[in-house]
Amino acid sequence: MGLRGVDAGARGEHAEARTGDGGDPPASSGEPEASATAPTPVTTPPRTPAPVGTRLDAWWSNLLRTPRRRAMWTWGGPIAVTLLAAVLRFWNLGHPQAIVFDETYYVKDAWTLLANGYESAWPEGANEDFARGDTDVFSDDPAYVVHPPLGKWMIGLGMALFGADSAVWWRASTALAGTVAVFLMTMVGRRLFRSTLVAVIAGLLLAIDGNAIVMSRVALLDNWVMLFCLLGFWFVLLDRSATESRLRERVAAMRAGGGEPHWGPVIWARPWVVAAGVAFGAATAVKWSGLYFVAAFGLYLVLVDAMARRRAGLGFWVEGALFKQAPATFVLLVPVAFVVYLASWTGWLVTDGGYYRGWADEPGNAATGFWSWVPHSLQSLWHYHQAAYGYHVGVASPHPWQANPLTWPIASRPTNMYFASTTDGSGGCGQAECWSSIMGIPNPIIWWAATLAAVYLVYRFARYREWTAGLILVGVAAGYLPWLMYLGRTVFQFYTIAYEPYVLLALAAVIGLVLGRPDDPTWRRQQGLATVGVFLGVAIAVSIFFLPLWTAVPVTPDFRQLHFWLPGWG
Repeated sequence: MGLRGVDAGARGEHAEARTGDGGDPPASSGEPEASATAPTPVTTPPRTPAPVGTRLDAWWSNLLRTPRRRAMWTWGGPIAVTLLAAVLRFWNLGHPQAIVFDETYYVKDAWTLLANGYESAWPEGANEDFARGDTDVFSDDPAYVVHPPLGKWMIGLGMALFGADSAVWWRASTALAGTVAVFLMTMVGRRLFRSTLVAVIAGLLLAIDGNAIVMSRVALLDNWVMLFCLLGFWFVLLDRSATESRLRERVAAMRAGGGEPHWGPVIWARPWVVAAGVAFGAATAVKWSGLYFVAAFGLYLVLVDAMARRRAGLGFWVEGALFKQAPATFVLLVPVAFVVYLASWTGWLVTDGGYYRGWADEPGNAATGFWSWVPHSLQSLWHYHQAAYGYHVGVASPHPWQANPLTWPIASRPTNMYFASTTDGSGGCGQAECWSSIMGIPNPIIWWAATLAAVYLVYRFARYREWTAGLILVGVAAGYLPWLMYLGRTVFQFYTIAYEPYVLLALAAVIGLVLGRPDDPTWRRQQGLATVGVFLGVAIAVSIFFLPLWTAVPVTPDFRQLHFWLPGWG
């Protein structure tokens, strides 16, 4: 059952009392009849039906009356918000021409991956040299890094094509990833909500949110985690309906053959699960947090398979899902993800200079006994992973912009990634003193509303068992809940980009409920359209207001201070 209109639960179904239905006649009262003549029936005038929809609905319906116009809207709406996202992400992308925040790791690592096949060491002061265009001051010595290589390979795409002299090219592929994610968001939304309008609104929310804009304009890894996980989410969504249809066909064929398939068949033809394995494997090859999405959506697939078998009328639907289909789903998902992950280390494996690359070749390090057959390169890679895991679980060095995961839902400590000031009137803000910032402040109107919407979807799922709410919440849980196990670790608000699409989908779902349907009563539809219109108008205005702080536009100190709505923002 999909998400229903907010008024659906309140309408109620009232059975009408019926007479003359063939039952026994009413018992006589024993009183004589007052007249032998039947009374003249009272004629009730026909009730005028309550008006439904609005003039806007009628105009919109007329506008889309032809298949060609409907097709133009179906694709034109998503393309329009994607173009808006592209403008917000690529406009003045080369400013500042400086290494900002963790670009100090990932941009330089990407450049040495292109040159050496592994991350290499840089001398002191290399950030300034790199920004000036002196990009070849690195050595052949390996650098110790704690994230897999794929995200850095992706960052390196722009530099591989156009060089590293301009900040545009070391950020371009990340900006492209953020733009593609907006289009993908509209495709997911249309599949989830069966509404192009709600899907376009979902894409718009991601297009104009500050966290999404900032993470698309700096060359960090997390935008790639977000994109690959959202792609995997879409594939899982596509698999859901396709596999249930195949299951019904197989069960019907088995019954037509005279048998009763108590456990049901095994469905191997699930190309979307394989595609999801590729996408989630790629996310893991950017950051290990992608593993949580593999686990969460793997469990989700088992659950929906069980529910599909139950709907198909199979007697042993739990056993069939767990002991027949689940192993097949595992094979289609997890090994595929592992192969993609391992392939991301190709540069490290085929060269000799990477960190720990020769560890197993040193005396006393190689495995003996059962594991001695494993190639030394893979043994060295395993040791690398053990060391990196120890770093990840233990890193707790204080940082002025770290944010406890418990505070992420309210965004109380967004990350300041860049700050510069001038006091000689050359800053371009119209006054002597000008400040420039790149602050990962999410649009507060969108983010806070989305957080509340996600909480509301928990209620919707518990109350109505809506599969759309459940699927969205799986994405939120996979991206957020694991961080609650590492409350003492140094983490940042911008990590939320990995699960931001799902809280925005939760908000889009609630917006769809508020909008209602074109055949709702006029008063109800008018209220819904007005509420959503005002909300989106305010959200757009807030994004315009915060845009200078997301894009390093020079502003006066007083104007910058107006944006600090919570104490932790300044």
